[in-house]
Amino acid sequence: MTQRHGRFRPWRLIAAVFAIMLGISAASRWYARDITLPRYCEDPAQALTDLRRVLTEDRPAGDGARRPFIVAARLMFLVPRNGDEPLEDYLRRLRGHMAERCP
Repeated sequence: MTQRHGRFRPWRLIAAVFAIMLGISAASRWYARDITLPRYCEDPAQALTDLRRVLTEDRPAGDGARRPFIVAARLMFLVPRNGDEPLEDYLRRLRGHMAERCP
């Protein structure tokens, strides 16, 4: 009985994992840009108003529905705030970003 002893080549595994991670990253950026962000185009002003409340109030929904505020909060993940960027600058940048994406 003959056994084949192959050498374990970690570089192939590392390259495959790296390629998969790059693919996932590219797919998530595409999904955010082309699928998720356009959903906010129906009423961008309301989304920005809700996001402002999420960023400045302890309980933006009060006793009401939380869903609009959860949806608005997702904008922070789609277009992150830069370090110590002032709120007004961030919202202005986000408004411009949405204006580019929304027809």
